[in-house]
Amino acid sequence: MSSNTKSFKVPFWAQILAGLVLGVLLGWLARNQDLSWLTTTLEKVGDTFIGLLKLAVAPLVFFAILVSITNLRKVNNAARLASRTLLWFMVTSLIAVSIGLVIGLVTNPGAGTGLTPKDGAKPEETGSWIDFLTGIVPTDVITPFTELNVLQIVFMAAVAGIAALQLGEKAQPILNLSESVLELLQKALWWVIRLAPIGTVGLIGNAIATYGWDLIGKYATFTVDIYVGCLIVLFGVYPALLATVAKANPIQFFKGAWPAIQLAFVSRSSVGTMPLTQKVTERLGVPKEYASFAVPFGATTKMDGCAAIYPAIAAIFVAQIFDIQLGVGDYLLIAFVSVVGSAATAGLTGATVMLTLTLSTLGLPMEGVGLLLAIDPILDMIRTATNVAGQALIPVLVSARENLLDREAYATADGSSLDDPWDEKRDAQREQVPATA
Repeated sequence: MSSNTKSFKVPFWAQILAGLVLGVLLGWLARNQDLSWLTTTLEKVGDTFIGLLKLAVAPLVFFAILVSITNLRKVNNAARLASRTLLWFMVTSLIAVSIGLVIGLVTNPGAGTGLTPKDGAKPEETGSWIDFLTGIVPTDVITPFTELNVLQIVFMAAVAGIAALQLGEKAQPILNLSESVLELLQKALWWVIRLAPIGTVGLIGNAIATYGWDLIGKYATFTVDIYVGCLIVLFGVYPALLATVAKANPIQFFKGAWPAIQLAFVSRSSVGTMPLTQKVTERLGVPKEYASFAVPFGATTKMDGCAAIYPAIAAIFVAQIFDIQLGVGDYLLIAFVSVVGSAATAGLTGATVMLTLTLSTLGLPMEGVGLLLAIDPILDMIRTATNVAGQALIPVLVSARENLLDREAYATADGSSLDDPWDEKRDAQREQVPATA
């Protein structure tokens, strides 16, 4: 056998797809055959995978934000790039929430469900503007890490990053250490990401075994609304922006970004997916120094699925269940909350905080949250996939508009070859392929 013969390797996307199929089959089997041991096993496998992802969230967010802010000093027109990034975050959020409102108004997701206000229950924790604003500043430096308060971690990291910029060379040892720790965390997290196919089996299987199709049937219109809204943004709005604003091939974007999008769908965590999102963004031709700022920033604030489409449709759903009429002013408030308050979601699994923030702003009953908790895991998959796609999209748009995008890298980006995105030696070897005899 020739030494040049390459061993067959199953692409990562195919592994994830196989996990999805196997998870559905095992979940169906566990539910229909009443195999409680299988349901428990699937639950433990899924929970362990999510637990491993969350284990790295707190330090990953802190060091990623700190390093991303200090990396801006290496980029020309850093303030302009940061402001353009934030502007596009807001523009796409406004488009997404508008789509959600239109879908909700046309389909009436709360009608004919058979649900009543008695079926709802107040959540243990609710969000309000006062809680949101006062909750940004931590009372100590330990609690945000132990309680995984991502918003407070972002605040501390931003303060540390700005302070490091002000100190200049004196802060260089700390920055070197931070960059090393960040690389270590990303490497370790990649090992967790490689377990995604197994985690997929547990997460999808447990969802099917626990909820079955009956629950989806009761929330059929609402579920379809969320998926349709996210798919319109994902495969309609984003490609349109790529074609018109970035003058780039939308299909090529999805080829390059797909590994991050599919991992987001499975893991339901924007922050857990963040290192992979950053790497695919860089491979799409976005400068590393800018991507290292825009992606971590987006992973904690850019939530078109969780903070725009979902709360818009959910607010209409809750209002209809409780027989409350919403007016034009209410719809404008929903748009305002989605554009301004999306940082409340902070990139973690689920969008309950954002929903409670929206309901409290509108004066709708908090019991409405309880109506949606059961169906939330199924909805969160497509929401998070949409979030992550947007987090990769905006850096591409801004880079293209500022003539920073490497068009050649964009045209050749291929996510299927993404083996270990933090193996720089392997990347270098790919660029120097020896000629065959």
